[in-house]
Amino acid sequence: MANTNILTIDLNFQNKTQAIASYLIRHDDGAILVESGPASTLPALETALAKEGLSPRHITHVLLTHIHLDHAGAAGWLSRQGAEIYVHPNGAPHLLNPEKLIASATRIYGDRMDSLWGEVLPVAQSQLKVPNDAEEIVIGKLRFLPVNTPGHAEHHFAYLFEDVCFSGDVGGVRIPGFAYLRAPMPPPELHFGRWRESLARLRSLKFARIAPTHFGIFDDPVWQMDELDKTLAATEKWLEGVMASDPSIEELRGHFTDWMNNEAKEKGLSEDVLRAYSLSNPVGMSADGLMRYWKKFGSG
Repeated sequence: MANTNILTIDLNFQNKTQAIASYLIRHDDGAILVESGPASTLPALETALAKEGLSPRHITHVLLTHIHLDHAGAAGWLSRQGAEIYVHPNGAPHLLNPEKLIASATRIYGDRMDSLWGEVLPVAQSQLKVPNDAEEIVIGKLRFLPVNTPGHAEHHFAYLFEDVCFSGDVGGVRIPGFAYLRAPMPPPELHFGRWRESLARLRSLKFARIAPTHFGIFDDPVWQMDELDKTLAATEKWLEGVMASDPSIEELRGHFTDWMNNEAKEKGLSEDVLRAYSLSNPVGMSADGLMRYWKKFGSG
């Protein structure tokens, strides 16, 4: 199997290394990005491209795993530079009209919206491509397989390319150098059962490397998916226990933060690494996702 060179671009989100990646793959007529990253990191993206002798105009295709702003926020801007933007069918309407996306993010982030995410532009209709599950994307000699992988979000694709799976968030958040990962569980679409089904499907595809957006390319995908399975099971069990006392959302955030901090201490994570985890996967956001999941599916 050919091993095309994949460059991991560190978007240096909020001046933090190893928080958000965009993956660059060259082809005969330009280059492809897997993930655009947020609009706030466009200067970092342009600098990284320039080092490779490229400009944003050389980006012909952008494959988004899903539409959350840390993965897709710059897609509209890149579509205006000429890139075709590929996205899950459930995410496509929100890229054409990002008002709802922006409104729900603004409810969470308030006046930090601009510094975190930058200006979220709509994707140009003519540039939007919406493949179906397992419908191969052919770009020159390169082939990508989008795999419908709900659980983290209902608009999530993982992409299989040669021996690599670009896993977005469904493969977990993992910072290089530590045998540790976290499951990002934001509202509103967290679903443990669907997430497990997605992992089972990915396992059946037997790739040699896994590339989560947070952060980097790893050559032990079986370990990563097994570890994530354990994390989901442990979280579900923890949630059942903690919800027995009917905590408020503030209390749940507190309990979950304590649980994550204790786990990090046990694993010996440094403050610097913890910051990368919290930027990639805010703990409070996962607590909100857990509360919503419980109200919708768990209490019955």
